[in-house]
This record gives sequence, C-alpha cells and structure tokens, in this order.
Amino acid sequence: MSDYQVEQVDGVAPPPKARVDDAALGSTVSAPRERDYLSGFLAQKPQGDAAGEPGGALYEAVIDALKDIFDPEIPVNIYDLGLIYGVDVTENGEATVTMTLTTPHCPVAESMPAEVEMRVAAVPGISIADVNLVWDPPWDPQKMSDDAKLELGML
Repeated sequence: MSDYQVEQVDGVAPPPKARVDDAALGSTVSAPRERDYLSGFLAQKPQGDAAGEPGGALYEAVIDALKDIFDPEIPVNIYDLGLIYGVDVTENGEATVTMTLTTPHCPVAESMPAEVEMRVAAVPGISIADVNLVWDPPWDPQKMSDDAKLELGML
C-alpha cells in the first residue's frame, strides 16, 4: 500500500505573465539604467601581435625565409619537411632557430645550418641569427606538413 494520495484535476490555471508595464507600476522612481559591463571591453582596440611572437610580422618573415630553403634531396622546403623544431625571436631582433636534419649522415649536414643562419640573418629586423642543430627527437616523416606529404605522394 502506498502513502501517496492522488488528486485528479481538470486543468491548471496558467501562471501570470510578467509585463513591463507591471514593473513600472510597482516603482514610482525609475532606476537609472546601469552601464553595460562589456562597454569598456568592446571599446578596446585589438592589439596587434608582438613582432617576435607567432603571428607577428618579424616572426612570420623568419618563417617565410625558412620556407625558401629547400632540401637538396627532397623537393620540399625545410619548414614543411618538419626540420624546424622551433623559432624564437626576441624584442631586440635576435632569432634562434632550433632544427634537425633528416639524418646525421645527411650530405648537407655541414652547409645547411650555415645557410639557415645566413637566410634568417638577412631578414629585415633581425640583428643576430643563431642555429641550434639537434638530433633529439630524431626526425621522421610524420613531422612533415600535409602539403609536403601531398607533394611527395604520401597522402
């Protein structure tokens, strides 16, 4: 046996709807409208990217310079090939490129870092360019961009 009682009804009256006129009648003094809390935020102008940060003009110019350097054995630029592990640009225009090669026995192991350093140093706004050649993590074809894979028929 249940402790619940069931009451049957034919219908329920709908709740009253709020009206703007009702709110005005309840108050004799109209409250001043509060400022929109987003107004200060919306009035701000967008800030540009810092020149040396990703998206900044100097950083992107360095990336463009790297995309002009091609591996002599593979017809793809070294950036899309995945040989560039990092690019750091300071406010003073000092650029550091961390890169690897496809293998330590690569025929351009001696000349490629020097070419990267020369090309990056030639970017307007770069005062000093350094290249750090690393072997860890080792390069593998998965580091290539989709464009490079497409170019080489790997997609």
